Amino acid sequence: MKPRSQLAVLIAALLPASVLASTIEGVVLNNQGKIVTNATIEVEGSDLTVTTDENGKFVIAELNNGLKELHVVAPGYAHLHRDITITNDEKQSVTFNLKRSPIEVIDIEATPIHMSAMESASPVSVLSGEQLRRQQAATLGDSLEKLPGVNTNFHGKVASTPIIRGLSGPRVLITQNGLDVSDVSRVGPDHSVASEASTAQQIEVLRGPATLFYGSGAIGGVVNVVDSRVPTDSTTRGEWNVEHNSVDNQKVASFNATTGTDSVAFYADAFWREADDYEVPVAADIDSDGEEHRGDYTVENSNEESDGFTVGASYLMDNGFIGLAVEQFNRQYGIPGHTHGEEEEEEHNDEEERVFADLEQTKVQLLGEYNLDNKWLNKVNLRVGHTDYEHAEIEGGAVGTTFKNETNELRIDLLHNQFSEWNGGISFHYKQSDVEAQGEEAFTPPSETESFAVALMEERHFGDFLVQLGGRIERVTIEAGDVLLPNIDAHAHDEAQEIDEHEHDHDHEESAETTRVFDVEHEFTPISLSAGVVWDFTPNYNLGLSVSRSERAPSASELLSFGPHIGTGTYEVGALFDLDEDGHLGLSSQTIDLETANNIDLTLRKTQGDVGFILNAFYNQVDNYYYQIDTGLFAESGHDHGDEEEGADEHDHSSELPVYLFKTDDVILHGFEAQIAWQLTDEFKVDLFSDYVRARLKDGGDLPRTPPLRFGSELSYQTDKLSAHIDVTRYQKQDRTAPQETATDGYTLVDASISYNLSVLNQDMSVYLRGTNLTDTEARVHSSFVKDIAPRPGRSFALGIRGYF
Repeated sequence: MKPRSQLAVLIAALLPASVLASTIEGVVLNNQGKIVTNATIEVEGSDLTVTTDENGKFVIAELNNGLKELHVVAPGYAHLHRDITITNDEKQSVTFNLKRSPIEVIDIEATPIHMSAMESASPVSVLSGEQLRRQQAATLGDSLEKLPGVNTNFHGKVASTPIIRGLSGPRVLITQNGLDVSDVSRVGPDHSVASEASTAQQIEVLRGPATLFYGSGAIGGVVNVVDSRVPTDSTTRGEWNVEHNSVDNQKVASFNATTGTDSVAFYADAFWREADDYEVPVAADIDSDGEEHRGDYTVENSNEESDGFTVGASYLMDNGFIGLAVEQFNRQYGIPGHTHGEEEEEEHNDEEERVFADLEQTKVQLLGEYNLDNKWLNKVNLRVGHTDYEHAEIEGGAVGTTFKNETNELRIDLLHNQFSEWNGGISFHYKQSDVEAQGEEAFTPPSETESFAVALMEERHFGDFLVQLGGRIERVTIEAGDVLLPNIDAHAHDEAQEIDEHEHDHDHEESAETTRVFDVEHEFTPISLSAGVVWDFTPNYNLGLSVSRSERAPSASELLSFGPHIGTGTYEVGALFDLDEDGHLGLSSQTIDLETANNIDLTLRKTQGDVGFILNAFYNQVDNYYYQIDTGLFAESGHDHGDEEEGADEHDHSSELPVYLFKTDDVILHGFEAQIAWQLTDEFKVDLFSDYVRARLKDGGDLPRTPPLRFGSELSYQTDKLSAHIDVTRYQKQDRTAPQETATDGYTLVDASISYNLSVLNQDMSVYLRGTNLTDTEARVHSSFVKDIAPRPGRSFALGIRGYF
């Protein structure tokens, strides 16, 4: 394929200047006057893009008359915006001088308006290139946790989802190329995200409400995994990697490749990962002689095996592309802590008694882009997705519970021509999900959620000011036909001990006969509004302000749950139900309403020079916030343990779970993120970061599992051949806890990596060694549901080799 950018250069080279009605030619230099190759020059509001050649030169032809905003981008440099006015039969020559930026500036892919870490009103982060490869882990949350404002809910290394500014679960949307990943990871912490970092091109994080772009499920932020499964060009390129990790005997292999002809492009990727149970350090013991001894133990049932592949193809046109990709994703992993009593675990220690999850997902994506020669519209972006997901929890060789999610999604962005210097467009978004859980631990009934939304997003430069505006309106419906209201024997333990055994058995017989079944249908209309401004108040500095009001419809699990959730060790009851004056669970009389977040972000940035920084402060008041409270009651888990042993303790509560009830309250989350980068020399660089979130109830009290204050540093050494990094991260003690939650001690993690680039048979390769938790520190993640039994892995070394072509 010959992109329009290459065609423009060809025309400029072959035709005399008099034939070219409107042309811009120029050169891109750095601050020392040296040429910058492979810099990209984009004409905002159009599809025109060119790249500088080996002499740093470029030519843009076929330009219409009027004011044009050029956007110049090059790796390692701050972005540059320049306005140029085009008139008839004019040929302009320009020189662009780029200044170094020690903080990498990468554009967000899946938003219709321009967003990057240094230029947008809303705070964003992008993990890509070598940094992504260094930090990628088996799970998404663990891969992203070194980004400012992002933490992990670490679930024994087998599952994790990102926590953004203290929010997670249904408030943080995870997408793949802008479409919902459509698993059940937002329902429970033991459910793995069905997405793979090792084959990704970049991972984008939008901190704060991203509802304008993705819908009400992104009220707390969004994570978008970007890959090239639907290729947009046919250049032959690829990457492969193999690695071994010592702490869990993990073996990883992955590759991705793109190729094609002038009009057809092909893509393929695959990965495979296998790991045993991982080792963790234990605290030092002091013997009778006063000597200190340390040891290691293994987190049982933390093994995993994953594999997957993707194939895609695109038809390439001069004015766009259309392509289809199919992915198969498989994962089997143990679930630490998913046991039903210590005695049972001791008696059944063989492999087939271990509880594990078997995840399978088939994903189909149709992506397209078409550039229009139209008076009003210049581009149409199309995204269509179908996902078929199944997650089975297996114990003793038999399937205990199965979760299913079938999702269909359509998104169309219509981007208009520049109108009075405004760039942007309108987006139409439809999504329909059927979620089903069957089995003894199915704590939510089958439900269907459907949404349709219209969003408008615009931006314009006013001199030194960039203004970004947006609004979105949705219609969300939740339907469920088999909502159960069992008359369970929920009781406090002190009261239970006074109950006569015969009466207790009678209550169980009665509860089985009085389960109510009814239909539920709720309709919501979330509306989100956002306004932001970025002010370049002095050279090399800008100040960003973003305010938004975002609404979220509650999820089906928050409303309809009624049953044991072993992953969290609780008996969950949804907001549709409530406790009456006698302590019995029944239908709630409270109005089911939208959750509303009022968020303000203030950002100060130094964008250029040897020192760069990004300082964010945020304040988020969430009204009608859905969360769980401990009722003080307990209920039977419903798990079949087999026949009771003769002489068993009649007051044994090992099969009972605490009852947690979803309710609403007003909460406040506020905090900061700080990132500072100092390019000491061309080779040495120092990065510092810190983040903090305070999550509390408006009327007093703390939200559970809030990540603690942390700060860290990274020293990097980079040449053409050698790359070395040392990371030190300090997690402070977290003692701001909710009722029934324990405090977590602080700890310091030390990581290091070194890689060497070489060429073998004309192929670029990199050999690397990475060490994590080098001090073998016992580290418990406060935001983890299993922190008491599954700390972070101990000292580990990973040896790998990566190739590029």
